[in-house]
Amino acid sequence: MTRLNVSHLSVRRRDLDVLSDVSFSVDQGELIGLIGPNGAGKTTLMRAVLGLQDHDGQSSLAVLSSQDRARAVAWMPQAREIAWPVSVETAVMLGRTPHLSSIQHARETDHEAVDAALSEMDLQHLRHRAATQLSGGEQARVLIARALAQQTKLVMADEPIAGLDPAHQISTMQTFARMAASGISSIVSLHDLGLAVRHCTRLIMLGDGRLVADGVPQDVLTADRLAQVFGVTAFYQKTEQGPVYQSLEVTR
Repeated sequence: MTRLNVSHLSVRRRDLDVLSDVSFSVDQGELIGLIGPNGAGKTTLMRAVLGLQDHDGQSSLAVLSSQDRARAVAWMPQAREIAWPVSVETAVMLGRTPHLSSIQHARETDHEAVDAALSEMDLQHLRHRAATQLSGGEQARVLIARALAQQTKLVMADEPIAGLDPAHQISTMQTFARMAASGISSIVSLHDLGLAVRHCTRLIMLGDGRLVADGVPQDVLTADRLAQVFGVTAFYQKTEQGPVYQSLEVTR
């Protein structure tokens, strides 16, 4: 089942092409790593797909009403600071907003969704703490939990593991992988190509605002593309513990 269709998406700012003619679709249970160097257009693409950025071309999400879009996709932007001194539990409960009318109170199913999200992100012991008192990494996990509590069939996250320690980076990617196994699709922008290779079912590589490659990780991360797009050489090998990737040298 298709979760998203994007056709010939382009974005221009001040007569400059920021994103040019990008097309792809997302099917059920895919974990897609959106990769590319700084300035490649990853955030612009995600915002355009969601209808948050003026664009040419089509996105099946951008044409939805805001209410229907909130029920179809959970969005986690790159900016993660929590400004309000609400409890962690309350912050995560905000993910249930698309499922409630303006006069409804949280139901048992909403509390169950929040409990599951807190457990998934290892936040149960912090549920009554003020979210503003947490570290940056802990706040990032709260916002991921809020997206999980939304219980959509598609999640889009812009650098969700940035600022997390290695253990929580790995566990967060494992969470996305478990979601994929259950049929929930995700598009996750990443700079850590090693984690992308190990956990993503598919990679979409952007370079200079264009789609350079789209496919399984080992087919996308060729030596030529790594040199052309990222300017690096790399070590890549399949092992008994899974694929291992490590950038090695700068080529330019």
